[in-house]
Amino acid sequence: MLVRYRLARATESIDEARLLLNSGHVNTAVNGIYYSAFYAVNGLLLSHGLSSAKHSGVRSLFHQTFVKNNTIDIAWGRLYDKLYDNRQKGDHADLIRFDKKEVGEWIVDVEKFVSLINQLIHFTDEPDER
Repeated sequence: MLVRYRLARATESIDEARLLLNSGHVNTAVNGIYYSAFYAVNGLLLSHGLSSAKHSGVRSLFHQTFVKNNTIDIAWGRLYDKLYDNRQKGDHADLIRFDKKEVGEWIVDVEKFVSLINQLIHFTDEPDER
């Protein structure tokens, strides 16, 4: 149930990021894009009995469990890292402005990422409804 919730939040965050971007709130859209990936990775980790209370822990577990063993291509690991770093910059650094076109491309990338994560999760507690 929690895995499905996380995946639903991932999709919701993509939609929110798109609305924010289209409204000119580019930096806030970057935050939403990251959270979409974060929720998806959280769902993937939970589906394998793993979790972390910290963002850095989620990132580390994702790389250790799925990227290093080639379950997920390293390019997706790099995308997650980029989104993580950009969210940090957007939330904590001064005078950061992201390019609207580039952020739009990140939304497309994170949609593909979330789709991939969905394909990797095997639900054992309920029939597959994906």
